[in-house]
This record gives sequence, structure tokens and C-alpha cells, in this order.
Amino acid sequence: MDKHKKNISFIAISAIIGFMIAIQFQTVKKPVERDTRDLWQLREALLQEKELQSELLSEIRSIEEKLLAYESKQKQSKEQALLDTINELKIEAGMTKITAPGLILRIEPILEDIQIGSEISKAVSPELLKRLLNELNMYDAKYVSVDGQRIINTTVIRDINNETKIDGHALSNLPIEVKVGADNLETAEKLYNQIKASKATEEFFIENLKLTVSEPDPVITIPAYDNSIQIRYLESLKANEGGNT
Repeated sequence: MDKHKKNISFIAISAIIGFMIAIQFQTVKKPVERDTRDLWQLREALLQEKELQSELLSEIRSIEEKLLAYESKQKQSKEQALLDTINELKIEAGMTKITAPGLILRIEPILEDIQIGSEISKAVSPELLKRLLNELNMYDAKYVSVDGQRIINTTVIRDINNETKIDGHALSNLPIEVKVGADNLETAEKLYNQIKASKATEEFFIENLKLTVSEPDPVITIPAYDNSIQIRYLESLKANEGGNT
């Protein structure tokens, strides 16, 4: 009986040891996950990181320069510093007409559909237009207008009674011009190449629309936002409130 118990104990211990050895073997056998990208992919990723770093540093320098200029003007004339700040805010909010390097996108019906006699698209859908604007923003578009309507952060694009409207302005007829402004001509050329290489043209073609992208132009005029901007959650201070002057 004791011998039988010893055999059972030996078998159990052997099984446990064997199980542990198996686990250890699988752990050693499992390969270490490595970066499988080739040299060119790694170089491209490194270049993208460097471009991002350069953009961030450029933005930081720009903000620092604005702060220094504001402090300098504030010492000379607080009133002038305030006026300059207001003008900058108006530009950022889209309340001023802008002339800058950029390009023009034209949305129109496909001529082949007119010749064949199929149903002609009379307008662009809100969803398609939003996708295009999101793509332009992703490609560093600074100023945008659609059919003469300036696009700002609070712009509303929606379907009202089967009609696409931008802040109440109806996009009832084609063709439609989308004007895009950039910080400089180099950015405009880069934006042109990115739009040409994107799937935007195919997405419009599916909706029986043709999207044409013009060559970059050093001078594109983007109109100002001509509607009132609704400001929420802000209250004006009383004369005896606020910071020290």
C-alpha cells in the first residue's frame, strides 16, 4: 500500500515537473515581437515625425513672437495692443476677407450623364460636402468658402427639405466653387497634391458629380463670414470688475 502511494506521488510530481518544463519551453520558443517594417518605411515614419516636430516648433515660435509683440505694444500703447488683438481674433474667426495662396475646387454634374440622359445631380449632399471639408482641414487648409459662404468653426451644414444649406444659404444649383486658402504657396501646392491623390474625386463620381481641382494660385480671395456669430456662456463685466489696469 505504501509502495502504491509512493508510485502515485512520484507520478504526480513527475506530471507537475513535466508541465512546468513544457510551459518554460513554450515561453522560450515564443519569438520576440519585432518591428517588421523595412528601411524605407522606417525612414518615412521618421520623416513624418520630424515634419510634425518642425510644425510644432514653428507654431511655438509663432506664439512666442505674438506674446513678445503684444507685451511690447502693451508697454507703448495698451489701446493699440488691444486693437491689434481684436483684428487678429477677427481674422481667426473668419470675420474678415482674406487674400492668400490657395486653390479652387469646382463641383459640377458629370457631362457624360447629361449626354446619356440619366438623372442629373442638382446639388451636393451635406455628408459628401462635410467629408470634403474635413479632408481639406486635415491637409492644413487655413481658409475655406463654399459657394461664396465662409466656413468657420460654428458653420452648420445640413439638409432642410431635401436641400443642402450652409448656415441657411441654399446650395440649390451646380456648379459650386470651393475656395481654399493656405498659409503660403508651398502649403497650397502640398494641399493640391494631397487632394489629387485622395479618394475625394471618386466619392463625388459615385454621386454623379465631378470634382475638379485647379492649380495652386498665389492669390485667392476668401470672403468674410457675413452672418452673426452666436456667443454662448459669456457675460460682459461691469465697469468695476475685471483685472487691474
